[in-house]
Amino acid sequence: NGSIHIHRKFGQGCTFRIRLPLTMAILDGLAMRLGNDVYVLPLVSVVESLRPDPSQIVHVAERGELLMVRGEPLPLMHTRRMFHANAAKTDPCSGLVVLVENQGRKYGLVVDELVGQLQVVMKSLETNYERVEGVSGATILGDGRIAMIVDIAGLVRLAHGAQSS
Repeated sequence: NGSIHIHRKFGQGCTFRIRLPLTMAILDGLAMRLGNDVYVLPLVSVVESLRPDPSQIVHVAERGELLMVRGEPLPLMHTRRMFHANAAKTDPCSGLVVLVENQGRKYGLVVDELVGQLQVVMKSLETNYERVEGVSGATILGDGRIAMIVDIAGLVRLAHGAQSS
């Protein structure tokens, strides 16, 4: 539903103007797997990934878990709980933790595995469905499966809501 406008000047060349609808955007992402499902994290939010040692996990009563990374305590978010996914790895030390940043704060997301880096066309879900906290859109992967695109700010809000309830 976009448009292409071509303007040419003899002996000087052509100008191509491509307009894409606002509902379509290309996103650099990091694909992660939770069970059989694939989710895409915006690459701009990803800091690093690691497999933590059990000594790095600190349990805080009624507050959840913290991950100690180079002396810095980071809130640990279990994405399988937040997305109600059947993840294969429930222990952060047997899976992976992806460190993401949102508004200057870092968080650890527990995932089963990283699938790889990719560029995806993001489509909004709100036109046909109601807003889903923690999800900014969806994309179709190369194998035809649908992957949800994670909204890091929404995921943080979701985590804070889960801690207060």
